[in-house]
Amino acid sequence: MQKIFITGASSGIGEALAFEYAKRYAHGKACIGLVARRSEHLHAIASQIQSHYQITCVVYVCDVRDQFALLQAAQHFIQHHGVPNIVIANAGASTGTLTEHVEDVKAFQAVMEINLMGMVHTFQPFIQAMKIAAKNGEQAQLVGIASVAGIRGLPGAGAYCASKAAAITYLESLRVELQSFNIHVTTIAPGYIRTPMTNINHYPMPFLMGADVFARKLILAVAQKKRFVIIPWQMSLLAKIMRVIPPILWDWIMKNAPHKARINIK
Repeated sequence: MQKIFITGASSGIGEALAFEYAKRYAHGKACIGLVARRSEHLHAIASQIQSHYQITCVVYVCDVRDQFALLQAAQHFIQHHGVPNIVIANAGASTGTLTEHVEDVKAFQAVMEINLMGMVHTFQPFIQAMKIAAKNGEQAQLVGIASVAGIRGLPGAGAYCASKAAAITYLESLRVELQSFNIHVTTIAPGYIRTPMTNINHYPMPFLMGADVFARKLILAVAQKKRFVIIPWQMSLLAKIMRVIPPILWDWIMKNAPHKARINIK
């Protein structure tokens, strides 16, 4: 039986992943743990998955910023369903930020806490148990959702870009730390995916991809134990160009780039 644990599962990428895994492991072949803050949405998704695909679906209503809540969720999942084969740290937050505005300091803190520390809080409680499972020949894989936005700084998105750049580097550190224990770490860097998070963007989003299509590609990358993957592939080509553009040219290109909308994060 495949055991999967997903944060940020009440909408967008997390919801799409939950349904896609349910389709692949229908009729009792999987147990999926779903984590998110929005209780009503989360329970509705779990109910649909259980009724349509006849698999076990466990709900944990909590905020990934709450280390203790994630610890309790992880301990409950392991105790009742076993060590997960795949843990996906997907929970994320995005908002435009401008350092000059004092009120945006709280937004910076919230984005960093959710996008980076939320990932740490998600993985930490599982690692020791996954080491034992991997030693016994079981699949053990941690998957972190980063972003192409973590490759270069974008104007008006300092908090988001910084959090995703930190996530990319953190996941790389984690990957090399755990390789000798046969725990695989996969970094997924999405481009523009059609979710509630991108709905606030009032500017062109090249290569925009549906969340269901993205979920299928992500699951394939995870199954292949990829180390670092950018989805879609067109954004991968663009990212390679972004990495080598000299700072002076990058500054000129970004000078009049549109800014992400500034919204409140609770």
